[in-house]
Amino acid sequence: MLTMWVTRVAALCAAAAALGGCATPALVDPRDPFEPANRAVFEFNEGLDRTVIKPVAQVYRAVLPQPVRTGVRNFYGNLWDPWIGVNNLLQGKVEWAMSDMFRFAVNTTFGLGGINDVATDMRLEKHNEDFGQTLGRWGIEPGPYLVLPVLGPSTVRDGVGLIADTFGYLPWRIPTWRKWNHYVAWRNSLTALGFVSLRATLLDAESVVEEAALDKYSFVRDAYLQRRRSLIYDGEPPPEPAPEHGGNTALPDDLATEPSRAVAPAWAARAAPADDTGGGRAPGAFAPGALQLVDPRIPANYVAVLAAAGRPHDERKEARK
Repeated sequence: MLTMWVTRVAALCAAAAALGGCATPALVDPRDPFEPANRAVFEFNEGLDRTVIKPVAQVYRAVLPQPVRTGVRNFYGNLWDPWIGVNNLLQGKVEWAMSDMFRFAVNTTFGLGGINDVATDMRLEKHNEDFGQTLGRWGIEPGPYLVLPVLGPSTVRDGVGLIADTFGYLPWRIPTWRKWNHYVAWRNSLTALGFVSLRATLLDAESVVEEAALDKYSFVRDAYLQRRRSLIYDGEPPPEPAPEHGGNTALPDDLATEPSRAVAPAWAARAAPADDTGGGRAPGAFAPGALQLVDPRIPANYVAVLAAAGRPHDERKEARK
């Protein structure tokens, strides 16, 4: 079923769809205490996408022309705007909430039910909010990282937010309000179409993840957690404190003597010497010294690839000036 969580989940999981087999990392990431179970669910989700969801999306894209697919995507994006406005209001962003509601009214009336995105032409920005982000703005910590069956990446906090998002998703409500016959079939059909539409938009993005990630599971996890933190703070997250490392965080003896062989998570990467270009770190290189927090190695365009809705962060900053 497609709800707000599926939008962000499918954007991450579906983009990483075709490769199986993840290596067990040498270091324990304190954000992911359930990693063995999460990896098993991750493999299940990838198999499901590879055998069922991706082929359906490929047929969908082959059969329907681009203007029709764009109209379907706009339609579902419009149905999210009221719930996005509610979450902006709960976060104290009254101006954004009013913009979301007005955007929904304009696209529903003048955009033929949202098929045409008239509001964007009127410079009404498309936002991306859900109840998990609202809980984060209220100061609730994300908790352990989780991979949910079918739904994909989440956290304990975001998982709780999914419950509220379910009630806020209009395709689940419209068949009931309209008292349509066989409303369950209508609801499930609307949900399935939205999911396939979203998956079809990500078919060209898979190579980015496959080429960038040595360990696809770790890449998706780091990208999800980093993106969620950025969304909560509207693209301007405060510096994140270094985690309290748990478990076995020491490098094995053979990797300590041959640091170029080490592949460690981003949060445990050691300081590396600058490369020949005069900046940055030499890939895969580790130098003696204390552990320090660094950002995951994620392509600069990962937001555009992994986000199903919203505008790049720099544009959002300019919109608020």
